Amino acid sequence: MRYLLLLLLITLPAKSQSVAPSFTTGSMTQTVTATQTITETIAIERVGGALTTWNGDNIKAIDANGAASAVGATGTTYQIVDTALPWQLDILTRAAGVIETEDITRTIETDTVTNTLSVFAQ
Repeated sequence: MRYLLLLLLITLPAKSQSVAPSFTTGSMTQTVTATQTITETIAIERVGGALTTWNGDNIKAIDANGAASAVGATGTTYQIVDTALPWQLDILTRAAGVIETEDITRTIETDTVTNTLSVFAQ
């Protein structure tokens, strides 16, 4: 008997009343706020070849035998041509490899606000 009552309750159709909305028009506003943060690091390495150079006024480069010499050659010496005049000597020697490094770190922040308006009517 108990099962028969349960079976009867399950098989009966359910009925409900329809509900009509009580409004004719309306609107809805939505606001979305977002923040984006980007952090980037740029690492730069500048490389160069080996370099040996000299520049001078009233100077000459000579080898051990007194002949003109190439810059940076073994045994090269630099002599003043005329000791009565002013002189200047600049020697630059650089090995091959990294000659400069640069690191740039920056942060970019973006804030966005989106407003949405929905209008509806029956």
